[in-house]
This record gives sequence, structure tokens and C-alpha cells, in this order.
Amino acid sequence: MKNTFSDNKQVKVVSNFHELVNAHFQGEMNALCWSRNLLGDFQEIVAKLKLKENITEVSADHLLALQLSELGNLARETILNDIQLLTDYGASPSLNLLKSYERDEEFDFISTDVYSYHVDRSPIATDTFLCTYHGAASEILPNHQVVQKVLIPEIRTKLKELHDGPEAEFEAFLEDYFFDLHYQPKPNVKPVNLGSGHLWRLAVDHPTQQVLPCVHRAPVEKDGEYRLLLIC
Repeated sequence: MKNTFSDNKQVKVVSNFHELVNAHFQGEMNALCWSRNLLGDFQEIVAKLKLKENITEVSADHLLALQLSELGNLARETILNDIQLLTDYGASPSLNLLKSYERDEEFDFISTDVYSYHVDRSPIATDTFLCTYHGAASEILPNHQVVQKVLIPEIRTKLKELHDGPEAEFEAFLEDYFFDLHYQPKPNVKPVNLGSGHLWRLAVDHPTQQVLPCVHRAPVEKDGEYRLLLIC
């Protein structure tokens, strides 16, 4: 199966879970993709789950309690297997049924919600894993195609006004409120859509990371369509 990621320097495509967790990020490459063409009816699972809030965490027990067709059961087995693989690896996967994330509308000059291009940060060595089984998929951009928002002069000026404190504490202020994690795409960039069914591993900003963290964002959801997303 030909995939759309093979020619992208940012992405390395692998063929199984072992390669996904054991490959090393290097150079411009800070996203790994276990490329898959999944079988089964994931939409049936979405239709039978109950959305309790805009984001509802779905447990394995919730999945197992669903009465599903043969194709729905095939999809469920795939999700449960992914959860088990990640759990055995030492991750803490969460399966989410999503209507929408909370929007950050506090400031009109900078957004810090997940719809803004951003990187993940951790004090320990870790990576972000995600797979969209149904609905709109996340996007990533190469680091050379973005500018850190806090370095854009007009945004930086307004942040300094917001800080209203000693210059020596300004950088810490940016980190404390996660302003420094967000990025503005340069003109005419072409994001990489992560697609459905592929299991991704994205580089995170942490002290021992050897590459730049992967810049990504959540998609704007399609009207009337929920997302089913595994993430950790």
C-alpha cells in the first residue's frame, strides 16, 4: 500500500508496533507512523457510544459492553489491541469520544488551545502517541515552516504588557502559561494530515530529546461528526 508520508523528511513510516517504539528520531524526522489500513466499522462504535461531555473517556469495559456487528467487533478488537500494546509498553493510553475541545478565547492576540499549532512538553523522557479511528485527524508541520508565537514582535509586545513584571522573569512567565509552546505557520505551508487508522509517535520537548519537538494541532471537527481518538 502506498502511503502519503514516505517522501516527507519529517515522517518515518514503519510497519509494526515494535519498529514504532524502537526507532530513533533524528535530524528533521520527529514523527513516526505505523501506517495501517484498518478493517472494521469504527463508525458503528461511535454511533453506539454515549457522549456525556464534549470529551468522554471510553474505557475497555464500555467498549466490551457494546452490542456490535461482525465489522464493529473487528474494529473493537483493533482498538483493544492498540490499548494493550501501549499499556504493555508502559504508556497510559486514553480512548476519547470527542465532540470538541475547549476553546481558549481569553486573549484576541494569542491562542493556547489544542487547535493552535503547538508542541507537547514533559519533564521526563516520553513521546506522544495518537491514532484517529473516526472523524477528522490531527495535522503536523515541519519546524522550519513555523514561527514561535512568542517571537512575533506584536505578540511579544502584548505579552510583555500582560506580564507587567521584571524582565528577568518574563521567559518563566511564558513557560508558566504555556505561551511558548505555540506556533504560527508561515505563509503557504502544507500541513501533513495524520489520517485515519495510523498509529503515530510524535517527539515531545523534554530535557534529553535529541530533535525538535513535533508541531501539531487538533483539527476543527466536522459538524455533527464525533472523533474517536486514542492518545497518550
